[in-house]
Amino acid sequence: MRFRAASDRSILVYVGEEIGQAAHERVVRLLQRLQKEPPSWLRNIQPAYCSLLVDFDPSLTDHAEVEETIGRFEERSEKQRSRKPRVVEIPVCYGGEFGPDLETVAEAHGSKPAQVIELHSSETYRAYFLGFAPGFAYLGEVPAEIATPRLPSPRKRVPAGSVGIAGRQTAVYPMATPGGWRLLGRTPLRVFQTDRKPMGLISIGDQVHFRPISRDEFGKLEKA
Repeated sequence: MRFRAASDRSILVYVGEEIGQAAHERVVRLLQRLQKEPPSWLRNIQPAYCSLLVDFDPSLTDHAEVEETIGRFEERSEKQRSRKPRVVEIPVCYGGEFGPDLETVAEAHGSKPAQVIELHSSETYRAYFLGFAPGFAYLGEVPAEIATPRLPSPRKRVPAGSVGIAGRQTAVYPMATPGGWRLLGRTPLRVFQTDRKPMGLISIGDQVHFRPISRDEFGKLEKA
């Protein structure tokens, strides 16, 4: 574990150097410990792949005390068992109007759209963290055979439910927003709803699987 001051009231806590399940499990355990026993100075926690950004009240503490406290929490969190991850299935209609970048991704790797669909839907992805927009979960890792960079210029509007990839990350857009990820398909599920508990369909630590569906099934699920 190492620390780096991010501002006069925040600190970055690194628990690993490489993206992967081992480092992220440490992130999740420490996050859960801080949420279960929040210090009086704690204001916000933002987890990422291998780190947490901890915001604190500088009138109640300082960086040194925060580091010491988090160090103790980390020792205790190492002894706790990791929760069994929840499995979330996301039905996706690939290609066509829903996946305008599917063919481009296939061409970039010298493969066929059907092969891209098979590879993307064959993986079980881990939800590493939420960011960018409410309910937007960063999932990894996409098979190297289809990993593709973001678009050179982002689209002004990406429809809600769009499933895209960026490098070896994949995600579902929870709402219509600008975005530069390569769009492979779309899900009829509502990934984020303010009148639902929990509001987000995907939570940190979940295992996510994409299931290919037809256009007809998309329409039926959309109306359900």
